Amino acid sequence: MDQLNKIYESLGISGAVYAYGEKVLKKLDRRFREIDQIAELNQLKVLSAFQKNEVSEAHLSGTSGYGYNDLGRDTLEKVYADIFHAEDALVRPQITCGTHALSLALMSNLRPGDELLSPVGKPYDTLEKVIGIREAPGSLKEYGITYRQVDLLPDGSFDFDRIRKAINPLTKMVNIQRSRGYQTRPTLSVDSIGQLIAFIKNINPLIICMVDNCYGEFVEAIEPTDVGADLCVGSLIKNPGGGLAPLGGYITGRSEYVKQAAFRLTAPGLGKEVGASLDVLRSFYQGLFLAPTVTAAALKGAIFAASIYEKAGFKTMPRPDESYHDIIQAVIFEDAEAVIAFCEAIQAAAPIDSHVTPIPARMPGYECPVIMASGSFISGSSIELSADGPIRPPYAVYFQGGLSFPHVKFGILKTLQSLIDKKLLKNY
Repeated sequence: MDQLNKIYESLGISGAVYAYGEKVLKKLDRRFREIDQIAELNQLKVLSAFQKNEVSEAHLSGTSGYGYNDLGRDTLEKVYADIFHAEDALVRPQITCGTHALSLALMSNLRPGDELLSPVGKPYDTLEKVIGIREAPGSLKEYGITYRQVDLLPDGSFDFDRIRKAINPLTKMVNIQRSRGYQTRPTLSVDSIGQLIAFIKNINPLIICMVDNCYGEFVEAIEPTDVGADLCVGSLIKNPGGGLAPLGGYITGRSEYVKQAAFRLTAPGLGKEVGASLDVLRSFYQGLFLAPTVTAAALKGAIFAASIYEKAGFKTMPRPDESYHDIIQAVIFEDAEAVIAFCEAIQAAAPIDSHVTPIPARMPGYECPVIMASGSFISGSSIELSADGPIRPPYAVYFQGGLSFPHVKFGILKTLQSLIDKKLLKNY
């Protein structure tokens, strides 16, 4: 299609790179149809929850002040609970990010003398100070809550023997991180999470199993709460916000644990009764409604990126022919310059701040310089086209998001063009 090719050329993509992308894309029809089927199922699940709870125009308007009797807020939480097949949910703009949501769930349900276990290895960087792995004021460690972890086996599977030995009378809660974070381990499927939870509950049914669900919502047909998770936690500027939620986070699961989180978010005795929604409810509802198809676009982009870069000679995680359980695509460059070039190109492909050049820098919660590219409508939104990576071996970039597949496609071709121009490709 000459007109399309010309537009790509005007945006800095050579004819050769465009043709290369089209060749790769033709082989992905079957995978994309499978993704569309999951999106359709999840779209109907979301629609059903809206209709069951009789969402109306009145629910789209917010409250101010204390937020008493906020019908839209309370109904939205019922919608979330129904989508996740959970007893209750806390969905609030006062939850600032995914790390904050996880902190709430941890700090509200653990007490001095309790122990937190991670059966999937090292948690995401920003949780290290929350737990106290790295010293920080207000950490769980400061409150007398201990921590231990069991690393995954070399093949990425659970080390059930060591998990069994690690569980002891002090073990109150386990944190299961679904996504890989800044690691090169496999992302966990909902089915495998269910197997792990069943194993833990068989040892001690009173242990609270919490799943960090960030980047995983609507990728599969079921969620962790469908397979026994007591708590499921995430950010609204990732998948469930659909690119429209301007901030916020959610905690859903068993009512007693969600209520504890609400008391920690506000104050004992107040809990879910307060917390004005201001003017964000319309974007929360509409973003949630769009989330299944937006997530599908991002997932297609991840598979397209993996196909491009595996063919170019780089290790990708997951590989394009593997199953995906979140929207993150890791590409291992083993070269800091390539990571930077990739992120620069993603920024240059953005609708916002495309003229800005990202550079590695120290950021709150991270132990080494990180480069982040996100020219997004919502600042830091990683359901929008974005990429980031720590500047440390093995020098991997983590690519995610995209509100529409055409934009993701352009962004990936832009990265390919950048690496070619800088002579950083192994094969092309």
